[in-house]
Amino acid sequence: MTPSTSPTGAERHLHQEELIVTKTDLQGRLTYANDVFLHFSALTEDEAIGQPHNLIRHPEMPGGVFALLWERVQAGKEIFAYVKNLGHDGVAYWVFAHVTPTFDGTGAITGYHSMRRAPRRSALPAVERVYAQMRALEAGKPARPAAQESLEWLVGQLAEQDMDYDAWVWSLEAAA
Repeated sequence: MTPSTSPTGAERHLHQEELIVTKTDLQGRLTYANDVFLHFSALTEDEAIGQPHNLIRHPEMPGGVFALLWERVQAGKEIFAYVKNLGHDGVAYWVFAHVTPTFDGTGAITGYHSMRRAPRRSALPAVERVYAQMRALEAGKPARPAAQESLEWLVGQLAEQDMDYDAWVWSLEAAA
């Protein structure tokens, strides 16, 4: 499996009736992928299962978004996010993701579940502007501190508008 694929500039669009569903273990390795995921990621089931979910991470996605995602789900909370992914064939695709922890009968987190649907296309220019600013803050720095710095920037920018991350995401959904 190639650790990174170069974007071709092409983009696939998820149809409104399509849902991408995946499950991972606690380390983020894929344990389940539906056929829609396999199509959009341009992977076979054998190529996908056992691999880290970030094998579809698009280089235009800021680490700060994933820092927030992991912070939330490891704390037992859900998150909704706009995510740009990259298929193994270099074709990009945007999703509106809902990521949740999976719990066992005792309440312990045993993995994570993600369901993605088509994003509101009209929201993407605003998302892309914010993500570009986050990536600029991250450029040339070690990944973890850079991700934390861009996340702190985002939280600060949103606080200036009297909103948190969830309010921002849902404002994009409402306005779109």
